[in-house]
Amino acid sequence: MKATVGSLLFALLALLAVSAKAQTPELFREADLKLGERLIAEHKCTACHVSKVGGDGSAIYRPAGRINTAGFLRGMVEQCNTELNLGLFPEEVTAVAAVLNRDHYRFK
Repeated sequence: MKATVGSLLFALLALLAVSAKAQTPELFREADLKLGERLIAEHKCTACHVSKVGGDGSAIYRPAGRINTAGFLRGMVEQCNTELNLGLFPEEVTAVAAVLNRDHYRFK
């Protein structure tokens, strides 16, 4: 009986992991979220957003439907990278966008 319960629990956890991965846009599936988090902190993205929109800066994440796909989100991060001359590599831009998707947008 214990083996059956353990097997069922393992199967359920595996299914949940696959389901969570399937809900991530293809563009962000291999993104390094830890790297994205580190880059957001290093480049003080939140402080910049606060200076632009006030409050906690989160209002910048949903500007009247302007960013409505994972691709547009990544493009906006690339725009910040270019305008601010951050020097991020493509995989770093994707990592930052993936974190923003996870925390704010939740595109599937």
